[in-house]
Parts: sequence; C-alpha cells; structure tokens
Amino acid sequence: MNASLAERILHSIIETSNNNITIADADGMILQTNEGHWTVYGVHAAEYKGKSVFQLEQEKILTPSITAMVLREKKPIQIMQNTQTGKVIMTQGFPIFNEDGKIIRVISYAQDQTEIRNLQEQYEQLQRKLQGYQTEVEELRRKEGIFFRSKEMQQIVNTIHRVADSDATVLFLGESGVGKSMFAHELHNQSQRSKEPFIEVNCSTIPESLFESEMFGYEAGSFTGATKKGKQGLIEQAHNGTLFLDEIGELPLSMQVKLLKVLQEKRFMRIGGKKEQHVDFRLVTATNQNLEAMVASGNFRLDLYYRLNVIPLQIPPLRERKDEIPFLINHYVDVINTKYKTSKKLHAATYESLIGYKWPGNVRELENLIERLILTTEGDTIYPNDLPATISSQYTSDAKDTLLEIESYYLEELNQLDLNSAIEKVEEYMILKASQQCKTTYEMAELLGISQPSVVRKLKKYKGVRHRQRTK
Repeated sequence: MNASLAERILHSIIETSNNNITIADADGMILQTNEGHWTVYGVHAAEYKGKSVFQLEQEKILTPSITAMVLREKKPIQIMQNTQTGKVIMTQGFPIFNEDGKIIRVISYAQDQTEIRNLQEQYEQLQRKLQGYQTEVEELRRKEGIFFRSKEMQQIVNTIHRVADSDATVLFLGESGVGKSMFAHELHNQSQRSKEPFIEVNCSTIPESLFESEMFGYEAGSFTGATKKGKQGLIEQAHNGTLFLDEIGELPLSMQVKLLKVLQEKRFMRIGGKKEQHVDFRLVTATNQNLEAMVASGNFRLDLYYRLNVIPLQIPPLRERKDEIPFLINHYVDVINTKYKTSKKLHAATYESLIGYKWPGNVRELENLIERLILTTEGDTIYPNDLPATISSQYTSDAKDTLLEIESYYLEELNQLDLNSAIEKVEEYMILKASQQCKTTYEMAELLGISQPSVVRKLKKYKGVRHRQRTK
C-alpha cells in the first residue's frame, strides 16, 4: 500500500468516526482531526488550526488538553474534560514512539458523555426519589393499624419506634378503649421479635383458680381434669416473642409473685413438673388502673411495679384529643364501608353530634358505634335520629345550654329584634365567648371553625363587646 493510499484511508477513518479523533505531532501541533466534532468545544476550525494544544489549553478551549498531558508524561492517559459549552467529554490519549523512544505523534479520542452524564444524574435523582418513597411507604407500614393526627399520639408512636428494638418492658396506661392493645401490637411488629409469637392475655378474664395453669401450663396427669399430654402455658407459648398482659392491675397477688420470679430468673416450671424451663420473652403490659395507688393500698407488689414501670406511656383519652375525632369518624366510616361493601354516609347533623360527643368509651366505642350504625340503618344516609339516645340527648342538652346562655346575656334585646339582628347578636356573643377562652385570634379561629382573618374582622366589627363586658 503506497503512502498516498494509506493517507486517504486514515483521513476517511478520522472523518467517518463517531468520536473526535485528533493526531498531533511532538510539538502538540494538530495534524489531522475530524472538524465536525470540535463543535463540542465551542470553536470552529479556524480557531484551532495552526495552533498547538498547549496554546489551546492556555486559551481555555481544552481544559485540560489530553495531548499536552501525554506529551508531558509520555504515557497513555484518560481524563474527563469540561468544555466552555457545558459538555462533558471523555478523552483518551496514546503516544506513538519512534525507534529511539521519542514521541513522534499523539493520537487522542474524545467522546461526548454529556447525555450519558445527564442520564446518570437523572437516574441518581430517581434513586433518591425512590428512596424517599420507600421511606414514606415504610412510615405508612409502621403506622399500619394506627390512625392518629394529634401531636400527643405522634410522640407516643415515635417513642414506640425508638424503643421497639430493645427488650425494655413497656407499660401502657390509659382508659379502656384508648387503644393500648393496638399500641402493644405495634411495638411487637416494629421489634426484632416481630416474626415470633405475640401472646395477649387479658388478666381480668381468667379466673384466679385457673390463672396458674393457664400461665405456666401443666404436665400430664398433674391434677384432676388435666389432659393426658399436658398443656403448654401462655408464658411458654411466648418464648422468643412478646407476652402482652392486658389489665395487669387485675393480676392476683399470688400470681404477681410468680411473674416477678419469671422476670428475674427467665425460668419457670409447669404445674406438676420437676424441671425448670428457660424462657425468653419481651414483657409488655397495660392497665386502666392507678398502679401507684394499688401499691399504696397493698393490692399490687412494689417490686413488680418497678419491674413493669420501665417505660410508661400514657395514652390520652379521646375527649382530650378532639381534633382527632373528625378524622377517626371518617376513617372508620371508610374502613367499615369497605369491610361490608356498603356506601353509607353521615348526615351533617349526625356528624356534628358525633364530634360533640364525649366518647367515654374512647376509640373502641367510636369504632363499634360506626359499625353498628352502618349495619343497622336502612338508607344510605345516617341521620341524627339513628344515633343512640345517650349521644343525641347530650348534643341536644349542649345546644340548649348554649341557647340559654345567649338568651340570658341578651335577654332584653332578643325579644325586640328581627331574625337577622338576632343572628348578629348570637355571632357577637360567640365572638365574645371565644375571646375569653382563647389567647390568640388563631386559637379563636380554630375554636369557632372560621378563618383567622374572619376572626379579626368580626372582632373589629364588635369592638364594643369587650368594653360592654367590663362594664356589666
């Protein structure tokens, strides 16, 4: 092959390549290149022809120059370049030596990686988003079975998640129906024992005469009526898992001693047994009683109380977290409609009656009532007359009390006013009452169920109210 043909072939290879191929001499002068690919550097042929790569490097056109680096270091090099046009270029440079070991040429290849880099950044952003979504999903899973909105309940859930992986004994305190059992399940589900048994024992439902055999089990033939194979006790069933003793305040004193021994020694013996067995469980308890008062009266052992009261969590009653009631009502309506494939809804007045109710039975009462209403009402809408008398009578009584307060305050004026003026007087009274109960206009807005700007406007409108109250 003659030199002319080889030159044409080389020129064709360079021109048809998808990459930028540049050949430079030992002084860094560009001998051959495919001009079209230099657009990634933001320059035209006239701007680099006749110049050395060292000069182009000084002019910041090549930052840095791969050819210049190869000439300096006399070895193959690969780098990433950032161009003036914002491109990211991957370049490789290879030296060509003569028989004397001197560089006579440098061949470099440049490939635009901008699109790949952008795709990589997009992928990384997507990964971060996915990680965020996974975190949100995990949080939803952690909240599964627990529906809450108040800050107090959020703090309790946060504490549960913080202590879940430990084996510290947790004592849930609160009225019946606040969800102590639900929180105990959540604690177990978030713990390292979540795949092991969760044994729930209601201490108030087991007769004292049967308590020991139920808790510790018995060997075959250990007493009259015992099964031939014996029976595994609840403590034994909880091995490696969680033992939840609900209504711990009902635990007989005789059993308190034996439970304390198990907690201290992690060993127990079945009734009629001759050999102690090792047991490993996490103890969680709950009560609606005042254990400190029971200790003082001698009905609960002080040493057991200290064992149980490692992490006490007080669950507030529903009446103390009123903001949660509307959400719980909507939640259980949706859940129970889905459960029974119904589409019942609450009339606005029914909804208001339920929100105003005191809920002495707490969340359990609310859930049971919603289920009962959805199953027993005939139409698709649940009206106030469908409510139990205990709820409707309380709502009616509260409304009457409010009307009597308003009437006594404006006794003389109301008898002489038309409807619009009377409504305005009622509004004036409600604004006055809210201003007495609340410290800020934001609190007033929340109490009255209107916006804060509306509260400000109405206060200005009734600016004489506070003065009149002081002079009465």
